[in-house]
Amino acid sequence: MHTFVMTGATGGIGRIAAEHLLTQPDLHLVILARDPATVDPRATAIHADLRSLTSIRTAAERITALLDSGDLPPLQGFAGNAGIQLTNATTTGEDGYEATFTVNVLADHLLLRLLEKRFTAPARIVLTGSDTHFGDLGHNLGLIPAPVWQDPAILARPAAFRRPASTAAGRTAYSTSKLAVQYLVHEWARRLPAGVDIVSYNPGFVPGTGLARNAGAFERLVARRALPALARTPLATDMTTAGAQLAAVLLGRVTAPTGGYIDRDREATSSPESYDEQRERQLFAALEEFLA
Repeated sequence: MHTFVMTGATGGIGRIAAEHLLTQPDLHLVILARDPATVDPRATAIHADLRSLTSIRTAAERITALLDSGDLPPLQGFAGNAGIQLTNATTTGEDGYEATFTVNVLADHLLLRLLEKRFTAPARIVLTGSDTHFGDLGHNLGLIPAPVWQDPAILARPAAFRRPASTAAGRTAYSTSKLAVQYLVHEWARRLPAGVDIVSYNPGFVPGTGLARNAGAFERLVARRALPALARTPLATDMTTAGAQLAAVLLGRVTAPTGGYIDRDREATSSPESYDEQRERQLFAALEEFLA
């Protein structure tokens, strides 16, 4: 038996991936959620608000206590699947950091920092990325602005982008956070011990996942009524398929070398901008400083 820890498993592709994982007889799933009552009863639910560093630390302490007591089998997997996309770049979490950056980047880093010594090889870590980090029409369908990389000390704070109260700024914060995910995966791959692999997974454009839940009424209507039709075209992935693919990546049925990028159901190359060792080290150092 072994344990997987997962965020973002109460809805969207994460819920579907969790359902696949729960069918594995040798796997025990721990789900971190703001509302543990929404978690499948077959999994262990632990409260965690990913906008709060204190809440994340408390959840990690609970996991490590259960591992140490033997109430959980050895930790061999982690899925950082939670993500948010807001209609502004001014919202902050409990600690004053911009909310998109906090949930999409800082929360995963903190969880890995707190759990890194608990992984038992062979172990697999998967962070959910997005092809919005490419920033071009072919990958973004023109729906999300390109990432705008800056010093992480700026990105972590509200109002990092032009017209910070606008939807465009919120979406830029999202694509930039997903570029940061690629940097984070590359840097963690250098630091994790042999046998503990980390990859990023891109589900593609998946209509209906709930990323638009913070949008205005008109945008939510478009997302609900018009965008799901795109799932029947090569431009998008339906939610059932994306969830199954995420589970396959977590279970090692779709593979890539540590530090790699998996695009839906195959190993691929992330954007040229995502390979920048200086930015990777700068981001890692900044995250460490934020958590100090």
